[in-house]
Amino acid sequence: MGTTDKQVGKAGRNEPSLTRDQFMQAYHDMLLIRRFEEKAGQLYGMSLIGGFCHLYIGQEAVVTGIQMCLRDGDKLITSYRDHGQMLAAGMEPRGVMAELTGRATGYSHGKGGSMHMFSREKNFYGGHGIVGAQVALGIGLAFANKYRGTDEVAVAYFGDGAANQGQVYESFNLAALHKLPCLFVLENNRYGMGTSVERASAWHEFYKNGEPWGIPGRQVDGMDVAAVHEAAAEAVAHCRAGKGPFLLEMMTYRYRGHSMSDPAKYRTREEVENVRKHHDPIEHVKHILLEAGVEEAALKAMDTEIKAIVNDAADFAQTSPEPDPSELFTDVVLEA
Repeated sequence: MGTTDKQVGKAGRNEPSLTRDQFMQAYHDMLLIRRFEEKAGQLYGMSLIGGFCHLYIGQEAVVTGIQMCLRDGDKLITSYRDHGQMLAAGMEPRGVMAELTGRATGYSHGKGGSMHMFSREKNFYGGHGIVGAQVALGIGLAFANKYRGTDEVAVAYFGDGAANQGQVYESFNLAALHKLPCLFVLENNRYGMGTSVERASAWHEFYKNGEPWGIPGRQVDGMDVAAVHEAAAEAVAHCRAGKGPFLLEMMTYRYRGHSMSDPAKYRTREEVENVRKHHDPIEHVKHILLEAGVEEAALKAMDTEIKAIVNDAADFAQTSPEPDPSELFTDVVLEA
């Protein structure tokens, strides 16, 4: 059980498909997202982050499990709840935090803020503030992959609040028509802004939304990184093989409000605490690792190391300069 080339045990859900080393990496990556988002929430409360700020706390297993199945060249695009995707893609915590605080050292030079930062180096094509709009852009990325003759995949994340958007269905149609290598990932955290999915949608089996166009779909426990990895591996292989798009509905949950300005009075504190206690994705992996023989001291040391990285990012952001006023006129129009 202690070797790294064997799968580790059940730990209460399903038979995981990951080795102990993979679980350790997943634990690290999810914990980095969690601690980063907690720090971002603190800075927002101190008025060091302005505008909107949508935290990914609770949903860490989704992007972590999917990212484990991707490779260099694959492209990512998502909505405004985007910090987790940035970190999972390998973007530096310093640069992300600096952008959140509107500093010149941020990924968009302090002009994009929480919802609008990019990294061509890491093939991360944004955070987008218009609900569902990134899905149409995502199939554009997939079209570019196919046009160039590569087997690279584009991953387009969106939430349950965007599931019934017309442009999403239009994107399904075009992706299926042209057999585009696009993985659609619907992160169903049960609440689009402040409205439960039961009140907002007459149809709840979103993973079947691509069926009219022949797009295969799966519903996945998005709080279990091993289940996410298993489903994503199948979906990415499907896309990479030239078989067209795939739709994954990740059943997940956000612990905080829709944004930092949302008091989340549309659900009970007991509901949130129940998910934290019984379905937390990070605690689930911690339990697996402890059962596999990993010392708790090693996990605590990892947490200490990650907290130091996040604190360093916060310090870097707060001591970085604000953008020069001349930046108002850069990266606005591309001159021929």
